[in-house]
Amino acid sequence: MIICLPIEDRPRSYAFYQEALGLTPVGEPDEDGIPEPLQFQLADDVRMMLIPTEGFGWVLGDQPAAPYGQSECVLTMEVDSQEAVDAAAAKAVAAGAVQVTAPAQRLWAYMTTFTDPDGHLWMVTAP
Repeated sequence: MIICLPIEDRPRSYAFYQEALGLTPVGEPDEDGIPEPLQFQLADDVRMMLIPTEGFGWVLGDQPAAPYGQSECVLTMEVDSQEAVDAAAAKAVAAGAVQVTAPAQRLWAYMTTFTDPDGHLWMVTAP
């Protein structure tokens, strides 16, 4: 399975996902040192592909993309402790994320949310 997200700036996204979430890029580097296509391994059989906006529009055809700041999905990462949620939030913000909700205990989990530099909403939870 591959999850595809539109991005504005390849170098910014390449750095953000490594620094903020500790993800490992997949593939051989292109001339700019960034793999093309830009992908990160999320699980054994799940990758995330980051597609420049103009290419993303080509894939969508006549289907409109959500405008910046509107979320059609929430990308969720589960960690093992409240401290790991706090650390993930701090690391993401330091790497350029915008905090949406501060880490806090909710009815079902300890969680935080933030947007990446392209406005995609991420949630980090701990049981």
